[in-house]
Amino acid sequence: MTTITTKDDTQIYFKDWGSGQPVVFSHGWPLSADAWDDQMVFLASRGYRCIAHDRRGHGRSSQPWGGNEMDTYADDLAVLVEALDVRDAIHVGHSTGGGEVARYIGRHGTKRVAKAVLIGAVTPLMLKTTANPGGLPMETFDGIRAGVIGDRSQFFKDLSGPFYGANRPGAKVSQGLRDSFWLQGMLAGYKAVVDCIKAFSETDFTEDLKKFDVPTLIMHGDDDQIVPIGASALLAAKLVAGSTLKMYPGLPHGMCSTHKDQINVDLLAFMKS
Repeated sequence: MTTITTKDDTQIYFKDWGSGQPVVFSHGWPLSADAWDDQMVFLASRGYRCIAHDRRGHGRSSQPWGGNEMDTYADDLAVLVEALDVRDAIHVGHSTGGGEVARYIGRHGTKRVAKAVLIGAVTPLMLKTTANPGGLPMETFDGIRAGVIGDRSQFFKDLSGPFYGANRPGAKVSQGLRDSFWLQGMLAGYKAVVDCIKAFSETDFTEDLKKFDVPTLIMHGDDDQIVPIGASALLAAKLVAGSTLKMYPGLPHGMCSTHKDQINVDLLAFMKS
């Protein structure tokens, strides 16, 4: 396997396809780099070098007990891009991966970054607080924790429905796609999956987003049942100076898979702009 080693000896698996300007992908919870295959094949076939890693504790990477929080996720990403000497990169993050990209820029700057894309991202903050009244209550995330701890396998099977919008009337979501979500989730480490719930729900990325100084595209489905657009993209777009917000009517959280043709074309257009 192709891996890099972090400062705490965690092995981070990555795939590196194609050649050209690098595009670095950060995946969502509880998935792996495989969630980006549709985008990577499309873009690598069109002159881009596509790199995606399995976050620590996920997929084929090591499952350390600690470090399952955003600062370490961002530092792991920095180790990866430095080890591969990636420069002038377009960073693309989905869901939790959007938070990872934001924290990476917040902690490491944009000296190696040309552009950024946040898709269905958890930024700026998912949790409802006094300062963030539009967020989701802690009970929502406690419910996710209870579901994972109670029966992780069944919880992932059930979660794949709203994730891809399969629970909507007239939805055309294959069982195979839902099975892929379950498989990727079950490859993730139990401790990492539980810890990451806190990371994606309670981390405040407000100050990270204010540090963005590269062209940024924010993409979000307005029927996202996992990361509601009102508590995320609509706020993030106001924090990232000069960003472009692209809303997708009726599309779900997992739109990179359910509507990959549309998303791929829009990504390519932004990358070429």
